Amino acid sequence: MTELEIHPRRFDSPEARRLIAVTLADLGERYGGDGDETPVDPAEFTPPNGEFLIAYLAGEPVGCGGWRSHGGPDDAAELKRMYTVPAVRGRGVARALLAAIERSARERGRKRVILETGDKQPEAIGLYTSAGYERIPNFGYYKDEPGCLSYGRTL
Repeated sequence: MTELEIHPRRFDSPEARRLIAVTLADLGERYGGDGDETPVDPAEFTPPNGEFLIAYLAGEPVGCGGWRSHGGPDDAAELKRMYTVPAVRGRGVARALLAAIERSARERGRKRVILETGDKQPEAIGLYTSAGYERIPNFGYYKDEPGCLSYGRTL
């Protein structure tokens, strides 16, 4: 897929805001409500404590995701707002985007990536488990909610 490019962008850039809105709408359809009410500050996705990336296919933004510092003793990066538009799913965009996010976190000294997802996101679960992520104790905003699934991977 030579036409795929992945570039860092501000979390609050117009392209990022559009993709995040679609992400939250998708989550809202699956789970109800606003999709994800986890507190997120755009400044958390600014290097060296985080980064937000957008995937472009033939120049069009088709996916996004980023990481923010999670703190704690293992220097973890928390994966947030990972999404690919349905039209490009199954073409390796999400896998390439995940690898770029992991590389960004590793380059900034993070030792692990952790994430929260839900049981109504089989595509995400399949991607993460096939990329070597394993279940960890639930954490974060939804840790006590039914259906919350947390995963982690050592970089």
